[in-house]
Amino acid sequence: MDRTDHVAADSPTYEDVVRAHQRIGGVAHRTPVLTSRLTDEELGARFFFKAENLQRMGAFKFRGAYNALAQFDERQRRDGVVAYSSGNHAQAVALSARLLGIPATIVMPHDAPAAKVAATRGYGAEIVVYDRYTEDREAIGRALADERGLTLIPPYDHPHVMAGQGTAAKELFEDAGELDALFVPLGGGGLLSGTLLSAEALSPGCAVYGVEPEAGNDGQQSLRKGEIVHIDTPRTIADGAQTQHLGQHTFPVIRERVRDVLTATDEQLIECLRLFASRMKTVVEPTGCLGFAAARERAAELRGLRVGVILSGGNVDPSRLGAFLAS
Repeated sequence: MDRTDHVAADSPTYEDVVRAHQRIGGVAHRTPVLTSRLTDEELGARFFFKAENLQRMGAFKFRGAYNALAQFDERQRRDGVVAYSSGNHAQAVALSARLLGIPATIVMPHDAPAAKVAATRGYGAEIVVYDRYTEDREAIGRALADERGLTLIPPYDHPHVMAGQGTAAKELFEDAGELDALFVPLGGGGLLSGTLLSAEALSPGCAVYGVEPEAGNDGQQSLRKGEIVHIDTPRTIADGAQTQHLGQHTFPVIRERVRDVLTATDEQLIECLRLFASRMKTVVEPTGCLGFAAARERAAELRGLRVGVILSGGNVDPSRLGAFLAS
């Protein structure tokens, strides 16, 4: 049976973020906050970049995955976990499961970046492949949970995952101080919802923005409409944000607390990727560039402010990175 009783019924709170931070302490990296004098001068604001591209397995996803799996009971640990993901949650669950001695099965799209597939398999997970444009990964995950007695941990719509993701912003505020604005990549809303909980507690005057690919603005549509909007899988280089809808847990937190949901084009993401590589000597995947892409477009509004940007991940195939840098 699918043991979804592990998922808390109530929305997470900042206290859950604090407990998650204690739980992942000593396991997850406390990633650095990067700055760039050139960027500050160019945009006229003080920027603080939370470098989750330097997190274990290369993305913030490790925080939420480890926080969720660390709370498994003995039976769940023995029987195993199943997750579905385009890559970063896949790697996060696979690594967390290996560290905790839990068998892992991961549902991944056939066109997932090769580096993400290789890393997931390298962490010891079994991979089940599907077509993201014609098959339903959530249905496949639920079926595997039912058939094998696994516990399903979705990539974002889970209170323990959300609380874990909120620890990145918690660290950012602790290290950089209060901020005027914070730009956060948005796919299914796990990172954004967790960030909003930390911002409300640690920097209540901070305007938090979610940023999606222009081709997949379901979150923006949902915020405008006041209910979750479902879309077809968007075609964008931001593979970590190719989600079709926000979650039942994430949307209420976002709707109540976010300042706005913005979008960025693939061209803007490539430009930011180049800037990070050339100016800050760091590799950020396209999805991880979403926040900065939107901040650059709003530079006039941000002049003189303290601005945070979460770089959500750095997992990009070397061949694709080379193509992006050369284009």
